[in-house]
Amino acid sequence: MTSTPAHRPARRPVDRDQLDLLVRGEHGDPHGILGAHPHDGGVTVRVLRPLASSVTIQHATPDGHAATRLEHEYEGVWVGVLPVAEVPDYRISVAYDGDPILVDDPYRFLPTLGEMDLHLVNEGRHEQLWEVLGAHVRHYPGVLGEVTGTSFAVWAPHAHGVRVKGDFNAWDGREHPMRQLGTSGVWELFVPGIGSGASYKYAVLGADGVWRDKADPMAAWAEEPPKTASRVFESTYTWGDAEWMDARRDQQAVSRPMSTYELHLASWRRDRSWAQLAEELPAYVAELGFTHVELMPVMQHPFGGSWGYHVTSYFAADARFGDPDGFRLLVDKLHQAGIGVILDWVPGHFATDEWALVRFDGTPLYEDPNPQRGWHREWGSHIFNFGRREVRNFLYANAVYWLEEFHADGLRVDGVASMLYLDYSREEGEWTPNIHGGRENLEAVEFLQEMNATVYRRIPGVTTIAEESTSWPGVTQPTSAGGLGFGFKWNMGWMHDSLGYMQHDPVHRVHHHGEMTFSLVYAWSENYVLPISHDEVVHGKGSLLRKMPGDRWQQLAALRAYLAFMWAHPGKQLLFMGAEMGQESEWAESRELDWWLLDHPEHRGVHSLVRDLNTTYTETPALWAQDHEPAGFAWLDADDAEHNVFSFVRRAPGEPDLVCVANFAAVPHHDYRLALPATGRWEEVLNTDASTYTGSGVGNLGGITGTEGAHHGQPAHADIVVPPLATVWFRRTD
Repeated sequence: MTSTPAHRPARRPVDRDQLDLLVRGEHGDPHGILGAHPHDGGVTVRVLRPLASSVTIQHATPDGHAATRLEHEYEGVWVGVLPVAEVPDYRISVAYDGDPILVDDPYRFLPTLGEMDLHLVNEGRHEQLWEVLGAHVRHYPGVLGEVTGTSFAVWAPHAHGVRVKGDFNAWDGREHPMRQLGTSGVWELFVPGIGSGASYKYAVLGADGVWRDKADPMAAWAEEPPKTASRVFESTYTWGDAEWMDARRDQQAVSRPMSTYELHLASWRRDRSWAQLAEELPAYVAELGFTHVELMPVMQHPFGGSWGYHVTSYFAADARFGDPDGFRLLVDKLHQAGIGVILDWVPGHFATDEWALVRFDGTPLYEDPNPQRGWHREWGSHIFNFGRREVRNFLYANAVYWLEEFHADGLRVDGVASMLYLDYSREEGEWTPNIHGGRENLEAVEFLQEMNATVYRRIPGVTTIAEESTSWPGVTQPTSAGGLGFGFKWNMGWMHDSLGYMQHDPVHRVHHHGEMTFSLVYAWSENYVLPISHDEVVHGKGSLLRKMPGDRWQQLAALRAYLAFMWAHPGKQLLFMGAEMGQESEWAESRELDWWLLDHPEHRGVHSLVRDLNTTYTETPALWAQDHEPAGFAWLDADDAEHNVFSFVRRAPGEPDLVCVANFAAVPHHDYRLALPATGRWEEVLNTDASTYTGSGVGNLGGITGTEGAHHGQPAHADIVVPPLATVWFRRTD
């Protein structure tokens, strides 16, 4: 009598055409073939190792460990059957030209996105999109030891295949095809053995049949230009700004002091790291008394000459300065110094580099497919498809990302006007009206409202600021009232008019007096920021100092007078770096500020004035508490064009009034009758002609006394001396 041989499990079969799709990178579900699959009483394991000479599976058994050698099946696919009933914890021993190496199998892990995540991605409503897409270091326990690796997930709905390639696989993506998760358009793969710092890209087989290597749109880090890959990053930063963050939640920026120092980090001081900037910048800004900094875009951009406005990696801090935790350090140190951080943000258009967002899956995925809407002629860049919910989600989640992950206090949104109008920078016949026949970009309006509503709901105490140069109604009105929902709008009209006035010779300013008063006609139609930004000191416009006419003394005096007038004008202030020291040369991103100017008394005088302006401003609620209300301002005399003098009062409930007198004539005015809102003593709290600022020293030492007697509709007056090319502030003392 003969015995029956024990049953030997059969290999789980896979059709050759499926294997062919797999090795070509066109199989949407490589996990359905690769990895471990129970079958016929055993576990079939398939491994994709195209260049291997041998592959062995080492796996756990009830008695310890075992090894099963795999056979080469087809074009780098290796297969074998483990004589166990359930999938064990296992590793792969792979030999190439030398000794075997022990690695884990990417295809034995479950998806890192859940059904709710995929649903929210499809709906365009995942407010923390960066937590599920992109590259994330993960740690999993196992019988054979903990597994550490990186999960990759990317949205490419029209792709026929996606692979991940990097320095961990010799930039050969054949070993790491990704799986498509249902109909979400998301491709995902967990790759063991990869940690923070690894460089990678996605190889995307587009809908047009072309393979393209693409940087990760959701990457948290990138290689330093000119390199173009993305990098894995796992933050280990511990924040120290709890006091700042707690206080911020209960504050409304519109009724708080906001004096902002705008800067371009790469040319503020050259060749600095995040750590060096964290040491130097907070101390400098705090010395000057600014309440906020506004950083020109810190998002990754390949061309330094774009100043950051042509972005390629929206979720990655600029690698030129170091890793993302270095940027966290900079924000943290600014907060600890009492300084808020506003980031320039560019959702209106993106860079044209082929390795980035352009035609990401072989179709115009992020860009609008209509060339009348998808191409920015003025800036030579692509415009986002605001009508696509997933693209809007990408953008507003990016706004939330910088505010939550990096503790930013606000976003200044670049180029809002270019987003709002279909005919922006286009001639007749080059644009198509909206469904109502108008020129408004309704999809962009919806996006901006959605972004603002989301930001203000999630993160109390932050603000958004629109660079909007037209008279679009309700930019800073709440979305519930049909507005765009911004916290502030740049007052481009004030900037244009006031700079135009200042560039006239003093003897001609009498004919342009209205350029300095017109802004008060509409000052409370929106919540305004008064911007003297980088755009005003480049491309042949000259520095702020050099816009002033006259000899050197007159230029410096006019600059000081203009700054004090600006600080007293309703609205928050923004000043671009260099103006605080009277920078003489036009700004260029390729070199740092002329710091040597501070060795000269006249430039140190401008620097000292800006410090004193900020100190007095923050200590004087009359200058900021009612910026957004007409009750906070009143003209004393708006019509003295003959003398080039403007006088007005600023107010706040329960606080002393502050009177501002600005003389933009090159001569002093003696016995000048100034209307005052009240009798009594008024101290001269700031005088831009003071000798400490290298002025001529003309002023009203000891203050002035308001006496009864109506003048220009006010109940009191004083006869004062008004210095030449100077602004003087008086504060009531009794």
